[in-house]
Amino acid sequence: MVLELYLDLYSQPCRSVYMFAKKNNIPFELKNVKLFEGQQYEEDFGKINPLRKVPALRDEDFTLAESIAILMYLAEKFKTPDHWYPSDLKKRARVNEYLSWQHVAVRANGSKVFWFKFMIPIITGEEVPKEKMDFVLEDLNMSLKLFEEKFLQDRPFIIGEQISLADLVAIVEMMQPVAAGLDIFEGRPKLSAWRDRVKEGIGRELFDEAHAAILKAKDIGQMLDKSKLEFFKARVKKMLN
Repeated sequence: MVLELYLDLYSQPCRSVYMFAKKNNIPFELKNVKLFEGQQYEEDFGKINPLRKVPALRDEDFTLAESIAILMYLAEKFKTPDHWYPSDLKKRARVNEYLSWQHVAVRANGSKVFWFKFMIPIITGEEVPKEKMDFVLEDLNMSLKLFEEKFLQDRPFIIGEQISLADLVAIVEMMQPVAAGLDIFEGRPKLSAWRDRVKEGIGRELFDEAHAAILKAKDIGQMLDKSKLEFFKARVKKMLN
C-alpha cells in the first residue's frame, strides 16, 4: 500500500509536506481534503485524523497528524539528504529551535494577517477595524525582524549553507500574507534574497505548483460552503475578540 498524504494546498503546512515529498521523490498518493467545503469533518477523514486537520499521513496501518511530525517522519523513513534534517546534533537542534518557535510567531501572525486582510471581509462582508489590523501587522513585522536577526543572520539559510526543513516551513508561512495582498518581502532585501535561494533549493517549478492555488486566493469566496458559513463566522468572532 502506497503512503497516503491528505492535503489541501491552501494550507501552509500542507504545502511544506507536499513540496518536501515531491522534491525528495517520495512515492505517495495525494488525497485532497477540501477545507473550504468542510471535508475535514466528514466521517471517513475522522478515521484518518480525529483532530480534523490537514496534513495527515497514512502509511499502511500507521496514521500521523501535524506537519512537523510528518516532515520528520518522511525525512527519517526515506533517508532524505542530510541537509533537510541534519544528523549533526547542533545543526538538528537549530532546525528544531526554529520549528518550535515559528508556531507562535511567523505562523500565527502570518495566518492572522491572511484572515484579517482577506478571509474575514469575504465571510462577513466587512473590513476588519484598522486598529486591529495595525496590531496584527505590528506582530508580523516583529516576527519577521526576529527571523532575520536571530534565525537567518548573515547565513544563506537558517542552519548555514544548505536548505533545511526550517527554511521550508518558514517560506510557506511567509507566502500566506503575500496571498492576501501584503508583499512582506518588499523593502526587506535580506529576506527577499533568502526567499529566492529557498525557491531555487526547492525548485521554482515545484514551488510555483504548490503555491498556484493560494496565489489565486480571490477564488476562495466561491468555494466557501454556505451551509458551513456559521462555523467560519464563529471562528471570526473568536479572532476579533
